[in-house]
Amino acid sequence: MMRRALVACLGVTMLQGAAFANDVKADPKKAAAKEVVKEGSPEATVRQAVAGMLPQGVEITQVNKTTYGGLYEVVLASGEVLYSDAAGSFFVVGTLYDMKTRANVTQARINEINRINFSDLPLTQAIKQVRGNGKRVLATFEDPNCGYCKKLAKDLTEMDNVTIYTFMVPILSPDSNDKSKNIWCAPNRSKAWNDWMVENKVPPKAECNDPIAKNSELGKKLRVSGTPTMYLADGSRIGGYVPTSELDRMMNDAEANKAKAGKK
Repeated sequence: MMRRALVACLGVTMLQGAAFANDVKADPKKAAAKEVVKEGSPEATVRQAVAGMLPQGVEITQVNKTTYGGLYEVVLASGEVLYSDAAGSFFVVGTLYDMKTRANVTQARINEINRINFSDLPLTQAIKQVRGNGKRVLATFEDPNCGYCKKLAKDLTEMDNVTIYTFMVPILSPDSNDKSKNIWCAPNRSKAWNDWMVENKVPPKAECNDPIAKNSELGKKLRVSGTPTMYLADGSRIGGYVPTSELDRMMNDAEANKAKAGKK
C-alpha cells in the first residue's frame, strides 16, 4: 500500500516523459545519456534502490553526487530530478534550494537537462515580434490566461534589441484555446496578443488555419508543463517568470555562449 501511494505521488509526467518524441532535438552535448556505473559504488546502490520504486518503463539516465548533505541526484529520462541518500534508503521528490545563494538548484538542473537546439524550433508556428535591432532571440511558451505570462508580456514591451517568438499553448482552460485561435487569426496577431496580454482587450472571434494544436504537441514533446516556459539563444531553458533585469542578463549570457560555441 505504501509503495503504491508513493508511486502515485510521482505523477503522470514521468510516464509521459517515457514517450517523449524527438521532433525538437536535445543538444547532443547536454542530453542526458545513460552512464556506466561501477558495481558496488554508491551510484550503483542508489540507481538500483530508486529504480525499484519507479513505475515500469521509467528510466534512470544519471546518478550524480551533489554538494548538498551527501545527497545523490537521480536524473530520469523524462527530464525530472529526484534525490536519494548514498545508501538508497530514501528518496525525495521535490525542490532543492541553496540557502546561501537562494538558488533553486533543482530547477537549474532541470533547465540544463532540457536544453534544446534553438534552431530546431518551428518558428513559423509562433507570433514574431522584433524590438530594436532584434539581434537577441527569445522563444516563449505561453497560455493567454496565464497571469505570469501577462506580467512577462508587459515586461517584454520594454525590452530592446530582441526578437521574440511566442508559442501559444492553451493548457489552462478551453477558453485559452479559443483566445489563442482568435489571436493567431487576427489581422495583426502580435498587436492582438499585446492588446489582450497587456491591455486586457479581448480578441474578437476569428477563424483561419492555426498552429495551436501543433504547439500543444510541441509543448508535450518539450515537457512544457507550466507557463511561461522560455528558451534562450543557446537552447537553455527558463521555467517560470523571471524579472526583466535577470532575463536581460540571461539573454546576454546565452548569446555569448552561442557565439563561443560557434567559434569552436
